[in-house]
Amino acid sequence: MSALQAYDVILSPVITEKSSEASESNQVVFKVRLDATKPQIKSAVEKLFGVKVVAVNTLTRKGKTKVFRGIKGTQKDTKKAVVKLAEGDKIDVTTGI
Repeated sequence: MSALQAYDVILSPVITEKSSEASESNQVVFKVRLDATKPQIKSAVEKLFGVKVVAVNTLTRKGKTKVFRGIKGTQKDTKKAVVKLAEGDKIDVTTGI
C-alpha cells in the first residue's frame, strides 16, 4: 500500500472526550472510508505512523434524518476505526497527519 492509498483509507482522527480516554489504554480512533476493511486500516496506520497495530475494531453509524428550519435532511453514514497499538507505540493525533 502506497502512502497515497493510506491517506485515502484514513480520513481524519476523532478527537473527543471518549477517544481521549481510549488513548490512555493505547488506542486511537480514526474516521475511515465506508468501504475500508480492517486489514486496509491496519496497513494504512502502520505505514503512515510507523507503529505496530495489535487490533482494529470498526463501527458504522447510520445517517440520521434531521429537520432544520422545517427542511428535512439526511446525515451521511460514517465509519470509525478503534486501533489498538502495541506496547510502547504512541500516536499524537493533535499534530495532524
